[in-house]
Amino acid sequence: MKIIKLEQAEEHKNSDKCKTLEYGFNDKDIDCATAIITGRYPDLGYCMNEECKELIYVIDGRGTLNKENERIEFKKGDAILINKGEKYYWDAQCTIVMPCTPAWYPEQHKLIDN
Repeated sequence: MKIIKLEQAEEHKNSDKCKTLEYGFNDKDIDCATAIITGRYPDLGYCMNEECKELIYVIDGRGTLNKENERIEFKKGDAILINKGEKYYWDAQCTIVMPCTPAWYPEQHKLIDN
């Protein structure tokens, strides 16, 4: 069993509209983060995770998760599964928790112009 205290989590700023707290367990199979999203992320285009699935749980707020041909409205208490290789962008005012499997790492997260 491992625990990471709030004060041990690493703060990251993906953009002015997406700030995260990473809880790095040094486990290749799974990790966890929280994010505060305050608008559109990424600013243009889409993002995609090439290697991991993200399970999103909405702690607070609401918004839209936009795929290429689909808009998914969500609110507090909803859960969303994003599969690896799916292109999406956020348009939201929300706080989320995101466990990822296998563990998320920056090099597999891609920003896509279109």
